[in-house]
Amino acid sequence: MKDDSHLIETGIASERVFDGALLHINRDTVRLPDGSEAIREYIPHPGAVMVIPVLDDGRLLMERQFRYPFKRVFLEFPAGKLDPNEDPLACGKRELLEETGYTAQHWRKLGVLHPIISYTSEEIHIFLAQGLTAGEAQLDEGEFVELIIKEQAELVAGILDGSITDGKTITGLFWLEQLTKTGQLTTK
Repeated sequence: MKDDSHLIETGIASERVFDGALLHINRDTVRLPDGSEAIREYIPHPGAVMVIPVLDDGRLLMERQFRYPFKRVFLEFPAGKLDPNEDPLACGKRELLEETGYTAQHWRKLGVLHPIISYTSEEIHIFLAQGLTAGEAQLDEGEFVELIIKEQAELVAGILDGSITDGKTITGLFWLEQLTKTGQLTTK
């Protein structure tokens, strides 16, 4: 195992500088590897889950959703924040049902994504969901989502032409590409 001690920063002090309804911001003083001190500001995050729902014919169930910080609609996989002490798989099942109305017979954890390592502790657990059954969505109050079904090739083309820019969705499509290439993604 590689020795990383020459890169490690050690926390000396921490303070909460903002407490919002969703986001909080911490400002920590750290000791750098050379003994000097620096300030690190970051957003602690409870974590999230993204689900890649694959229909029996291989097409993908996607969402179109308005994202306020960018003032536009994004095409993305279903995803949501973990509740306190919630198991990531339970969160994935809950989010898929709430946002799409679908349930899945088969679940497979693919990995974890750290979307913005410079200023948040968020990690997104990525799950593949297959054997889907349609139902009625149970959207949260104030949540507006449009479901859309896409071919994998269409989504890859969207990444390449710049129309799909959501990092978690791009990561999910990378996983799908690898599973498809290696024959590990099977559909009925």
